[in-house]
Amino acid sequence: MNLTSKTIFITGGASGIGRECVTAYLRAGARVGVLDRDENALNELQTQFGEALLALPGDVRQKDDIQTAIEQTVATFGTLHVIHNNAGIASPSRPLDQTSEDEWDSLFEINLKSVYYTTKYGLEYLRQTRGNILNTSSMVGEIGQENHAAYVATKGGMSALTKAMALDYAPFGIRVNAVCPAGVWTPMLRKWAGEQPNAGEIEQYLDDIHPLSYCPEGDVIADVAVFLVSDAARFVTGCIMPVSGGAELGYRR
Repeated sequence: MNLTSKTIFITGGASGIGRECVTAYLRAGARVGVLDRDENALNELQTQFGEALLALPGDVRQKDDIQTAIEQTVATFGTLHVIHNNAGIASPSRPLDQTSEDEWDSLFEINLKSVYYTTKYGLEYLRQTRGNILNTSSMVGEIGQENHAAYVATKGGMSALTKAMALDYAPFGIRVNAVCPAGVWTPMLRKWAGEQPNAGEIEQYLDDIHPLSYCPEGDVIADVAVFLVSDAARFVTGCIMPVSGGAELGYRR
């Protein structure tokens, strides 16, 4: 799964699963443009990885930020092979009727509408390289989750969108896939855990929902992401790839 000479643009790559993916992509030989609104975290990445990484401060809710970031990535590295739509938020953790309109809009703008912008401004570059798109979805978009309606809706939408995009862009040789975690320890998951009424029991709960008996760190997602964007997955498209420790299997509480 060699990514040498590949250029990857990733949103939300400064922390959590995104940071693990950036690290794995660079380790595999890629050059990576990272769009994130956390400038301090971006600066840390730039210091750590040097010229193979391009730090791109910006907000995925702003189409101009995305367009500029993609253009800067191409201008710096000369080409673009992969767009990884990873940016996302998970709060609030509430049923639909208790979710405010602003919260609903924010979740959809960051988690889903950003995919529209990256595709709009990046597709032509991918057509030139017969590249691919990877979306970070979630198992809750496939099986549902209580008290998390808006987030679940965005991830269900992302999984469905992945399949539609795979069909639309296959004639150009562009593959579109999604990586689909269950629980993964990230700052976002820890924030969600703190919002639960049984916050003190959440760590054990998250271990228990995975048949492999633990809630992993983001490196397990990154390893699969490297596979999906590499030529090793050259005949894989429209796949919603579970990286879930079997959390979706069987009858479990």
